[in-house]
Amino acid sequence: MKTLQMERLTRAAFAPFGDVIELDGARHFAINGGTTERYHDLASIDVTEQGGRPLINLFRAQPRALPVDIAMMERHPLGSQAFIPLRQGRYLVVVAPPGEFDPARMRAFWTDAWQGVNYAKGVWHHPLLALDHVSDFVVVDRGGEQPNCDELPLTEPWRLVFEVSAELVE
Repeated sequence: MKTLQMERLTRAAFAPFGDVIELDGARHFAINGGTTERYHDLASIDVTEQGGRPLINLFRAQPRALPVDIAMMERHPLGSQAFIPLRQGRYLVVVAPPGEFDPARMRAFWTDAWQGVNYAKGVWHHPLLALDHVSDFVVVDRGGEQPNCDELPLTEPWRLVFEVSAELVE
């Protein structure tokens, strides 16, 4: 079985695939008479192609056991898709650049504390991979009449491996 090395999710590492949604380093300012802190413009939502409209959904992910094998990928060619966890929890992210799928260009990330992701339009990604417990995510994606999900079974599965496995297996 082929393996794919996991890396820590950071804005710089994930930039070719979309946005990391996190408060650390985000532009923020006080609003509502100083009673609320606004963390501003955390992701670029791109859903209007061919008459699309934004949808807000809740996804409830069942926890996966380690090790995790990747046997399929999907993409949304007409819009971005943002995943925002509703509580702190670990989950895994597997992506590949838009265009013709190339398994050699897949990358895998593990989240650190509270982080969300926004997959750019057309980025290949694996469905949610929650760890530890049932995890709820607010998902912002595209609604519209046109089909917007391409699924691709892989010719052989890839096993996610962890350089820092002690941090993930705890």
